[in-house]
Amino acid sequence: MKHFMRFFVFSAIALGLSACGDDSSSADPMEGESSAIVEEDFSSSSLEEFPESSSSSETELPADTTAKISYTLKGFEGPLANPHKGFTVVTDAPWIFDPAVEYGPYGAWNNRAWDLVTYGSGYRKWSDLHKGEGVYDWTELDELLAALAEHNMGYALRVFPYSTSFIRANDTPTENYDWTPKFVYEKGAKNKKATVKGNSLLESGTQAQVPVWDDAVYLKYAKEFATALAAKYDGDPRIEYIDIRTFGEWGEWHVSNLEGSQMPSLEIQKDIVKHYASEFKKTQLVIPSDGYGEIYTYALSLGVTKRDDGMIGIPGTADSLVRAYKAGLPTIAENMGQYSIMLTYTDVIPGDYLKWTPDRWVDAIKTAHLTYYVLDQDEECAYQFYKDNKALADSMTHVIGYNFKITDAELLTISQGTAITNKLNITVKNTGVAPCFFDVYMVAEIVDSTGTALAQLGETIKIPKATFKDGDVKEFSFATSVPAKQTNVAELPGVSVALSLYESEEAFKAGKNPTVRFDNDGIQPNKKLLLKQ
Repeated sequence: MKHFMRFFVFSAIALGLSACGDDSSSADPMEGESSAIVEEDFSSSSLEEFPESSSSSETELPADTTAKISYTLKGFEGPLANPHKGFTVVTDAPWIFDPAVEYGPYGAWNNRAWDLVTYGSGYRKWSDLHKGEGVYDWTELDELLAALAEHNMGYALRVFPYSTSFIRANDTPTENYDWTPKFVYEKGAKNKKATVKGNSLLESGTQAQVPVWDDAVYLKYAKEFATALAAKYDGDPRIEYIDIRTFGEWGEWHVSNLEGSQMPSLEIQKDIVKHYASEFKKTQLVIPSDGYGEIYTYALSLGVTKRDDGMIGIPGTADSLVRAYKAGLPTIAENMGQYSIMLTYTDVIPGDYLKWTPDRWVDAIKTAHLTYYVLDQDEECAYQFYKDNKALADSMTHVIGYNFKITDAELLTISQGTAITNKLNITVKNTGVAPCFFDVYMVAEIVDSTGTALAQLGETIKIPKATFKDGDVKEFSFATSVPAKQTNVAELPGVSVALSLYESEEAFKAGKNPTVRFDNDGIQPNKKLLLKQ
């Protein structure tokens, strides 16, 4: 009778457990109306499904009794920014976080576009990083990476050898646009003159110095730089991905505005991609927009993915990235131009570009199965874009990349012989458009009314990278068996269950907060999802 009464008390407590329905800003994380459905099942169940207890009790519990709590789950409302996916804006230096920068995250404009930003992006000049043979200066880049990390953001790195954007006339200083290190030319690398076009600010007939892209000395030091870059940053968690930008204007593997300059042969292009792939074992590598055709195929074979910077403006651009998605790699995109400029496009093809529209933006994300997307390229860091399209942009944070939503959750408390087993069953769906391209560690915990963990429920579950694909539905279980004579914390008044997603098991063991959030209501300030009473 005593044991039956204890089970009855737990059943009464269980009636108070409910799904995560309250706003996470509530002062009391356990406060809220009950929405749980509690069922008691006294039928027999298989002992093989649950671990046996090595402890014994003088008096056994009633055989095979089960209490079940089914949680009602809602989706999370508002922007849901998660790591290693999503949107970026141009972040050139740590000064972007200075409150004096009005369009920065702490500036006077209150620029909420930053709520969507998960990583920074931008370019570095090759000449700024590579000072001499075997001599490198990573100081400014490290400062930027540290500042971004302090704000829970990574960085997408592009190192440019050249840019036509700063050429104005024949007397424009070469260091303004040719960012091949000077020592490379001093070591014998050749350059040539090319006629510059495609820039309305140019004087007619302007010529500029251009590297000879297939010169043996140029290639030697381009490889030396790649080796040093990998030695410094391969596997650095602050780096999201690195573009291979060895050739052409902006390192985009084209010379369309440099009449008289030629891209190197396909074999040389392959050799550079192969060299990068041999040096970088962990960090994701990317070939830029104009890496099409056979070099694209070759890059995919080495695990190097593709980006495209002609999104929306050029018809069919999103489709070009599907090959990378099918190869199991993240896809990356940037619009044809700044949002404000794209709104002026005429939709007349050829001769102009397609203008930006909400439907085209959504289609680009879904068609290309994008993991990463530049929110806008303007100097004001997407302020006007977000002001015009807030609701749409917020909704796309739940679509781009991976997006884990719990669709079902139930907690079983099973009394069998001399043991009590707590078992949490959950069903999770990836409702995003791409797989999760990093390992995820899922943890379930019994927590008190303040959200403090009392005990881990079951073991940590590892989900290997790229195995939880878009559209997949997976079931997970967390089970812990407690000898009947010991206190079962799941039966204590006011307790509930919290679910978390970590990027490493070490972070959980060290007591750190999770970094990934479920797409469910009930997310706490520490990013744990509370299935609360």
